[in-house]
Amino acid sequence: MSTVPLAPGGASGIPGFLPTHVVPPGGLATWAGPDGAVPTTALDPLLPVRLVERRGDWGRVLCSNGWAAWTDARLLVVLPQDPPAAGGPLVRTDDARGLLARVQEALDRYRGAMEDLAAGRTDAEAFGQTARGLRIGAVVDGDAVWLYDAERDLWCYCDGTAMAALTSPAGPGGGPGGGPGGEH
Repeated sequence: MSTVPLAPGGASGIPGFLPTHVVPPGGLATWAGPDGAVPTTALDPLLPVRLVERRGDWGRVLCSNGWAAWTDARLLVVLPQDPPAAGGPLVRTDDARGLLARVQEALDRYRGAMEDLAAGRTDAEAFGQTARGLRIGAVVDGDAVWLYDAERDLWCYCDGTAMAALTSPAGPGGGPGGGPGGEH
């Protein structure tokens, strides 16, 4: 797992940060400029980011800690800001409580392994074995939540009463708002 540096001055967060995309499961390489000349720290898998500028296939992303870099914007997974069919009812796909429970279980498992490692009850190898295969993603914004469903490899939106699948593993053009060269 990479470490994304803090913004200059040690800023720990951007008030009101709202992601527009998520880094794909394999993570993404980044560069200082939209030219591929100076590589920087890679973005972690499933990291929520905000796409702030687009130049062809290049996209400048902003992380919640204020750090920004250029990456291949075509590979970012769109995280819709508006629920599907805005103004209309969601098509119920599943009860979100099951997915929320799986997210919580994975987070609890990771937290337990991390606490064991920090307390010296386990070593880095055992920590890695415990955490292997864990994959979650959640963005909560008031009454709306976007959850990553690792079993189906897609993001879902829930408004508290219904849940709908939003993005597919098909990549750009495969989900809502996707498409090569499109502004997101």
